[in-house]
Amino acid sequence: MDEETKDSGAPAAAPVRCACCGASADGRTPPATWLCSVENGSRRYFCEACARTHIRAVEGRLDSDLW
Repeated sequence: MDEETKDSGAPAAAPVRCACCGASADGRTPPATWLCSVENGSRRYFCEACARTHIRAVEGRLDSDLW
């Protein structure tokens, strides 16, 4: 079927940023080395450096506000 695709008009997604230090990922998706955490129903991403620094808190499932 030859159907034309139309632009949905939705704005392009912003680059992913680390919720701790503000570092941005290249592109629209986080690298595989970044950590994703769901806190209070929202997704938060953390860069590799921040995830390594706070690994004990991450493993203890503490919210990032308590780091």
